[in-house]
Amino acid sequence: MIDKGTLLQQITVEAAPASHPLGNTAPCIFFPEGEQEIVEILKYARQNRMRLIPMGGGTKRGFGGVEEMADAILSLSRCSGIIEHSPGDMIVTVRPGTTVQELQNCLAEYGQMLPLDPAWPAYATVGGIVAAGDSGPKRLRYGSARDHVIAMRVVYPDGTIIRTGAKVVKNVAGYDMNKLFIGSMGTLGIISELSFKLRPLPKAERLLLLSFSEGKMDAIRGFIRSLQDSRLEPVSLELISPTLAGRLGEKPEYMLAIAFEDVESAVRYQEAWVRSCAPEASLGRTLIGREAQMWWDAFACIPPYGLEGNGVETRIAMKIGSKNTDVPDIIAVCHHLGQDRGVTVEAHGGAGHGISYIFFTGGTEEELASCADATRRLAQDRGGYAIVRHAPLSLRRRIGAWGEVPAHFPLLEGIKHTIDPDRILNPGRFIGGI
Repeated sequence: MIDKGTLLQQITVEAAPASHPLGNTAPCIFFPEGEQEIVEILKYARQNRMRLIPMGGGTKRGFGGVEEMADAILSLSRCSGIIEHSPGDMIVTVRPGTTVQELQNCLAEYGQMLPLDPAWPAYATVGGIVAAGDSGPKRLRYGSARDHVIAMRVVYPDGTIIRTGAKVVKNVAGYDMNKLFIGSMGTLGIISELSFKLRPLPKAERLLLLSFSEGKMDAIRGFIRSLQDSRLEPVSLELISPTLAGRLGEKPEYMLAIAFEDVESAVRYQEAWVRSCAPEASLGRTLIGREAQMWWDAFACIPPYGLEGNGVETRIAMKIGSKNTDVPDIIAVCHHLGQDRGVTVEAHGGAGHGISYIFFTGGTEEELASCADATRRLAQDRGGYAIVRHAPLSLRRRIGAWGEVPAHFPLLEGIKHTIDPDRILNPGRFIGGI
């Protein structure tokens, strides 16, 4: 246990469970409630060569890293709340431990939203999704976290506080330092404050669910091409595997989830185009407004998450980046992979942005590892990549979270060494063991 007398008295330190099947744990947890307390903790850790694991809501405990234990967890769950909201400028500044759902609820009172749709929004924190570079199916229209963060305050491992960006919607001066920390998995600094640009809540929303029977992949590809060649602006164009469609309460067939958000007239026009151009046999349900939101809420709870503990079925979640035109083939191959190997495979992919997610459940560790290796080869053969977004520690050690070390790895390693030479922040959590 930490000698609390060496820290500011108001910092809470609690014991943590001795072990966790996902690893990334520690014997104790710091609970700072503000930026200055984060500074004190980092200074103490550096002086005592302690290894720290930053954590928000804990939903990404199974993402990255092959170490079971660090010296302490730095929980940002109590560094929460809105610092400043300027509705007229459509900018909000928040603390990193604020959950996505909490923020969205507050912004909705002003007819605004943060245009990010990560998994498990009731638990995922804004600091966590930015640090992990998380995003959802609506990135097709709205983009990912790097498109909406305009400023941050970050505490370096030595306790130095830096500011990146500016609280203005357009800022073209100098380097975009925000992007250095977005997706860095908390290995370079602790985000203590974030500013986002916002969007107005859409006046109308439609979600069209189109089903295609097995063997209709050519029809799926043809319809996707015609939609992308049109003037339509879908918020999402997500292809869903039969197994996952069945889990969502739809027909167990390949399904396209096409969402539109805009003023009522624009949404109706785009819906009419889909109905007139989609293959007749594929037309399924249309969900409007709150009904559509409830469907997306269920969709957001598909992935496994880091709050799971012992007794939960072993699952692997993988993220594939590819050309968007390869998404139909990737979803189909992964679906058949599960059938061939007796493993349950649920998959979905953005036919507009090229990001796919594959979830493996129900096999032995040997079978699951084999499926993960096959998926990685599939992505690499098509010039893409595949990373493990969630897996038990034993499987992450076996298959690796990040795959091959990229050619630009020396640059990443140099940045890490410059900022965190003592490697106290999330050691081994990022690419190449950074």
